[in-house]
Amino acid sequence: MTRYRAPFAPGGPFEVDEETCRKLLEVALARGGDYADLFFEYRAAGSFSFEEGITRSAARSVSMGLGVRVLRGDATGYAHVEDLSFEAMKRAADTAARIADSGKTVDPVPVAAIATPQRYELPSLPLDAPGTDKRQLLERASAAVLAFDSKVIKAEASYAEEVREILIATSTGRFVRDVQPLMRFGVRAIAEDKGRREAGRSGGGGRTSLAYFSDKTPEWHAEVAAKQALTLLDAREAPAGQMEVVLAPGDSGILLHEAVGHGLEADFNRKGTSNYSGQIGQVVASKLCTVVDDPTLAHSRGSINVDDEGNDPRSDVLIEEGVLRGYMHDRISAGHYETNDNGHGRREDFASVPLPRMTNTILTAGPHDPEEILKSVKRGIFAKNFGGGQVDISNGDFVFSLTESYLIEDGKLTAPLKGVNLIGNGPETLREVSMLGHDVELSDGIWTCGKDGQSVPVGVGCPTIKIARITVGGTDLS
Repeated sequence: MTRYRAPFAPGGPFEVDEETCRKLLEVALARGGDYADLFFEYRAAGSFSFEEGITRSAARSVSMGLGVRVLRGDATGYAHVEDLSFEAMKRAADTAARIADSGKTVDPVPVAAIATPQRYELPSLPLDAPGTDKRQLLERASAAVLAFDSKVIKAEASYAEEVREILIATSTGRFVRDVQPLMRFGVRAIAEDKGRREAGRSGGGGRTSLAYFSDKTPEWHAEVAAKQALTLLDAREAPAGQMEVVLAPGDSGILLHEAVGHGLEADFNRKGTSNYSGQIGQVVASKLCTVVDDPTLAHSRGSINVDDEGNDPRSDVLIEEGVLRGYMHDRISAGHYETNDNGHGRREDFASVPLPRMTNTILTAGPHDPEEILKSVKRGIFAKNFGGGQVDISNGDFVFSLTESYLIEDGKLTAPLKGVNLIGNGPETLREVSMLGHDVELSDGIWTCGKDGQSVPVGVGCPTIKIARITVGGTDLS
């Protein structure tokens, strides 16, 4: 078995040292840029899919390259290259440098290695495990789905993994590297009864190893997916109109991420396109609501030891007891707001420029018991699992579909529902939070966030949430 070797580390096949970075940064600043950075990335990834008793696909890929960024005022010069010969890297640095032409040369600060926290250090990487072990996980999940009930007629399972090594060197003297593992597992069950078909899903992962499955086994995920599919066979049409909604803990945080979190990324506010622009210090949510973005959680999907600009990521309070306290910044927005960079500069790969991005966005615990919250609802909706959604960042308006939801009647869950959409506005929805549970849960490593054509892994989390009023889009108007 071939073990993973960090390519950019000392002794690695593509070793990058401080002296090489110093020379490239000098080229990048030679035309008068204010700041420059180098972003080296090596990514090895693999995936498997299993269906109808056979492996449908198995893939492996490797990518590697360097991105060079030069800043001059508000302007950005960027170039990337896959050839890591010095001459090719030098050409990329010179290309990025062309954003500036002041004739004034800025010398970079000599780079020095910086130690990082170890939030996802593993005894072994998933990528190093034999492919037969991963195929066996998929076989177990598929078999368990099909054995669960005679109405379950089809099972699908998938597994994806990667390891990403990054090395960042900046003209301010930072030289920092990180190795980021990532794994995701998923199961889909399809049930049929009287000509009606429904699908159920379950999945999870994070910056973890195959030891993940010692807690949440393939059979556990299979049972969750099969139960959901069978439940949906009996689902009835959803009611429509404004009503109380209770959000389940954990994955419901995706509504917070999309409807609120993106509006708190500083680039939108710097450009005046967020509905939170100019509102720092103002009340933007119920007093029950405190929202944090925390990249420090061990092994979580959105966690990072260093951001993609080489800065130290930290947990930030964005909304505190309903009051907006700040935004998520990268280097450019931090300079605009004359504040400290809080380590939220992230990019999809070496060919992409960094942007302010979320990591693990969480609505913190409240004072209420989850059962008390449910019992307080006379008639409403219990949202257990979310599907896709659309959000307008400029005003916070959103539409989300629910993949699993239930009618609440007299404080109890009764009928499963189908075709439920939640329609509302992010800030208004946070103002309507009337009860908040003490049962915070984190999502189980399934979410990927898109922005400006770039995708990055993220985590979300929340407790049980009661929203006093939100529009439910359904088909039952009675």
